[in-house]
Amino acid sequence: MRPRPWQVNIHIANVLERMYENQLALEAALMELTLQSETRGSPEVGENVHGALFAIGENAGHIKQGIAKLRTQDF
Repeated sequence: MRPRPWQVNIHIANVLERMYENQLALEAALMELTLQSETRGSPEVGENVHGALFAIGENAGHIKQGIAKLRTQDF
């Protein structure tokens, strides 16, 4: 029996939600390492990472919106 389209969307949304949570965890870990790097005298590394973290944060909002749309889509 083939799953209905809304069931597929729920499964996709669940997988994306896990990936989103992993992204947030990696972002937090990277920030922790960045702060340590900056306190040990590597501000240029910190600046580069802050730029990457900004992009991660920007994308996180779009990912979360996409997941919400998948979960609420009517078929």
